[in-house]
Amino acid sequence: MNKQTWLISAFLVLLCGGIFVAFTDVEIRLVRWVSCGPLSTQQEDRTELCR
Repeated sequence: MNKQTWLISAFLVLLCGGIFVAFTDVEIRLVRWVSCGPLSTQQEDRTELCR
């Protein structure tokens, strides 16, 4: 594996990792908003997720 191939591979790994982290964070915020948002019940507001 030459230097250029190694750099391209490292860049792709970092890019894919960044995309994965970004979408995971968005998904967690969306689930929290749906579960703890304005339409949630009092019992749902007391869950560990909403604290």
